[in-house]
Amino acid sequence: MASLISCPHCGARPKEEFTIKGTVLSRPAADADHQAWTEYVYLRDNPRGIHREYWHHTSGCRRWLVVTRDTASHEVELSLDAAAARLAEVRP
Repeated sequence: MASLISCPHCGARPKEEFTIKGTVLSRPAADADHQAWTEYVYLRDNPRGIHREYWHHTSGCRRWLVVTRDTASHEVELSLDAAAARLAEVRP
């Protein structure tokens, strides 16, 4: 049985329709130093447990989502439209 992801726009859809694009990170200020930008662009944690990621509904509505999932079990706990998540500043 295929795993289903709940898209806030399309409903439950097969996970194959989505592309994981990366961790939700806070962008440094425009005047941040070189070290802050280097860390933002190149360094990533590899957390075990609850984690927020940007996902793209590539084969569906083509909207950006913020998905909260457990990296150990791959269970998706929450998926929100990325614009709405940013406005609400949702934290795990």
